[in-house]
Amino acid sequence: MSQPAIPPVLCEVVRSGFVEGRHRGSLVVLGADGAVELALGDVTSPVFPRSSNKPMQAAGALRAGLELAGERLALAAASHSGELFHRDLVRKMLAEHGLDEGYLQCPPALPLDAQEQEAYLASGETRSRVAMNCSGKHTAMLAASAHRGWPLETYLDPGHPLQQLIHRAVEEAAGERVAAVGTDGCGAPLLAISLTGLARAYRSFVLAAPGSPERRVADAMRAHPEYVAGTRRPDTWVMRGLPGALSKMGAEAVQAVALPDGRAIAFKVEDGAGRALGPVLGRVLELLGVDAPVVERIGRVPVLGGGREVGEIRAVF
Repeated sequence: MSQPAIPPVLCEVVRSGFVEGRHRGSLVVLGADGAVELALGDVTSPVFPRSSNKPMQAAGALRAGLELAGERLALAAASHSGELFHRDLVRKMLAEHGLDEGYLQCPPALPLDAQEQEAYLASGETRSRVAMNCSGKHTAMLAASAHRGWPLETYLDPGHPLQQLIHRAVEEAAGERVAAVGTDGCGAPLLAISLTGLARAYRSFVLAAPGSPERRVADAMRAHPEYVAGTRRPDTWVMRGLPGALSKMGAEAVQAVALPDGRAIAFKVEDGAGRALGPVLGRVLELLGVDAPVVERIGRVPVLGGGREVGEIRAVF
């Protein structure tokens, strides 16, 4: 039986002029017309996009009839940092739909952002479901289920009516069938599609008709990126620094971005190293001719020694 091809090296770790590590992965770029302009590695086999699927999950909640807009809709598609404004809005959203934290089935966690985590622990707080980075998504799923009178206890079951709506939303946006169903870190169903399908999905969201669930999600995320990520997160920087761009990373080093003209990017670093995301994305944006300070901001990742810069993580394609 033939072995799968080894993905190409996307970036390397350089310390004191010595290459001490390499990150392999697969990457696809779609042109404004939707055609593949660049493909590195395997971009047609299924992957778990992890939280990069959240815009489609939020669109599924809107398809169920849930009325969300602005910061609330952005938080429904978020992997938030657990900052106070995130936690406060999750609690408000729960209360607005007659719910409380006890309904959430995401695991208790500390804030995702390291700086926020330190402040959170210093204030005497402990792990909570609200602080978990997927609590906005879970709140939207519960609210959509309550709106439709669907069971709340089983809202994470793949056979639940809401999860079936989300399944269809993912397939329609990706233009392909879901290849596998797993369980995400937050407990929600996790739907596998290809990197090409993921890029198509993001392209479809930015080009969707105004007022459609997909466009409403994209518009909310782009207008309120701090609620999608946080005040110190690359997705926020990208959506602030490139007006009209839609950006969402996922665990195990997945990234999807669509530019307002319909060009789209999706990639996965094979070993799950999140430190490689910025250099890879920055290089792709350079290749696409995107000229903005944020490209260097996300693309430049220093390697430290003794507290000072002694190298870098750099893209090599």
